[in-house]
Amino acid sequence: MQLAQELLLVGSLAGLAGGIGMLVRGLGSYRTSSRIADTASSRISGLAAGESRISGVVEPAELLLVSPLQSASCVYYRASVDEQQDRSTRTVFREERAVGFRIRDATGSIRVFPRGARWAIPDRLNEGTSLLGEEPASLDIRLGPALAPGVEDRTAAVARLLTVRDVRGSDPQMGALLGAGHRQYREARLEPGDVVTVVGFVAPFDQLPDPAAADDATFNDELVGDPLADPTIAADIADAAASGELAADATEAWGNAAIPGFGIGRPVREPDLDPAANHLPLADPETAARIERTFEIAGETLVVTAAPEVPLLVTVGAPAEAAAREDNRFILGLFGAVLAIASAMALALTVTSAIVL
Repeated sequence: MQLAQELLLVGSLAGLAGGIGMLVRGLGSYRTSSRIADTASSRISGLAAGESRISGVVEPAELLLVSPLQSASCVYYRASVDEQQDRSTRTVFREERAVGFRIRDATGSIRVFPRGARWAIPDRLNEGTSLLGEEPASLDIRLGPALAPGVEDRTAAVARLLTVRDVRGSDPQMGALLGAGHRQYREARLEPGDVVTVVGFVAPFDQLPDPAAADDATFNDELVGDPLADPTIAADIADAAASGELAADATEAWGNAAIPGFGIGRPVREPDLDPAANHLPLADPETAARIERTFEIAGETLVVTAAPEVPLLVTVGAPAEAAAREDNRFILGLFGAVLAIASAMALALTVTSAIVL
């Protein structure tokens, strides 16, 4: 009888904790669904400054990410590896990152700066090792850098696909991703071509306090405020201006790096190089125009970002699909509430009977 009571006690505690967790996640989904449903959609060509809901197809901007577990090109990923040994589970790897991207609808496109966004993106990979310890066949560990060009050169893409890679022996990071014990691999991604719904703040590009930081978001990063609010940075800038060391503009400060296309070997104008350096071919007019569109953003151009009073939400699917998915999670959260109540009642009866005995 005592063993049955102990099992019921453990089950009640587990049910109570699990039910409360489901309820909390469900309430979060309810808030997400309400925000999607309560914000009116806008065509990109008719956008005005302020909070707006935009839906369209994801397009890369200057850069793409390479996901760590499946080596897929994307603009956002969330990946984790959990290891289970005996009765304990620990997270051996966790990474979340996003880069700026564009959304295109039938009327045009707009740039999204992802810093501070909430990502409601479902998993594309959720598999574990087999009973024999074999990794999932869909696992394709990233061995190179996390960043890649927004438009990959065809020759480089073919070479990458034909390269045979030693996953276990080529990178020290493999010790964390592949190892003994049962491992669960999870990865969520937002890829070019995906339909996406974004609710955020539309503002002119020149109103972003720090565009470079806003274009790259990593796990647990917060919104970046005005860098001049830091007294140390403000003092350094004031000293540089007083001594004449502060450059008048970015072109003067960065030199060749300020030339669009210089970093990819196709500058739009002749760079200032050492006579002994290899000559860089200038971009043809079509390439130059594409580079200018990609890297140069006029100050009055409207972009989507997060603001202190308007959080940025990014979710997969058209608005109706995204809201319905969050509603289903909310319903699951209600079942969690029922489970928590039932578990609490069972816990109370178990404790009471134990006291009586």
